[in-house]
Amino acid sequence: MTRLLSLPKYLLRLYSLKSELEQLMAASVLFSSIMLGIRIFYTGKLTFISLEWNLFLAFIPYFFTQWLGSRLTVIKNIWKFGTVFFLWLIFIPNSFYILTDLFHLQENNNAPLWFDLLLLLSFAWNGLLAGILSVRRMEKIFHLKWPGKHELVFLFPVMLLNALGIYIGRYLRYNSWDIITNPFSLITDILNLLWYPLAFKNAWGMILCYSVFITLLYKTVKKMSHSGGGRRYGV
Repeated sequence: MTRLLSLPKYLLRLYSLKSELEQLMAASVLFSSIMLGIRIFYTGKLTFISLEWNLFLAFIPYFFTQWLGSRLTVIKNIWKFGTVFFLWLIFIPNSFYILTDLFHLQENNNAPLWFDLLLLLSFAWNGLLAGILSVRRMEKIFHLKWPGKHELVFLFPVMLLNALGIYIGRYLRYNSWDIITNPFSLITDILNLLWYPLAFKNAWGMILCYSVFITLLYKTVKKMSHSGGGRRYGV
């Protein structure tokens, strides 16, 4: 209860607008968009234009946690918070999925390889950063509501679902909207993964490897931010 009473001041500090971190994120997104524009102008082709859409999807969970930070009544209400948290879980894999856009490197050779590598890395970095910040903010809210829980109680299930979402998006070609538009096929394919794990050894290998990697990535950034004063920026 004491922790919940301290929420207003905490969230005001955590979600203050136009922070230095948000300015750097905006500059990074602008850099990626300019690079994409240069590539389109240079080649006359719309190759990689989907990166902008993927980046937009990657930022949706970040916007969820931003919105949630100014809605104290939603956080305190278990049903309202549960609904927002469920929606957040649906979209958070998009933030880490963008990493797999690196698969497209060298698929098109109408621009210098170094340029395409930097272009893809910059979009992937922006998506990963948005995802890490969103997970961190949701983790803080989770521990304010349920203090005393070990961080991995929240973190690893979320990262495992992220990795599952990456596989579903990249190889099964579903997206977050299919939960509404095509739920039966999506659920069937997920159940097949669960019921026949030996038949999908490569899939589970990828899911487990990615879940460990993004967990380590998240914890490394979190530790670095703590040692470097990152708490000021809500990291």
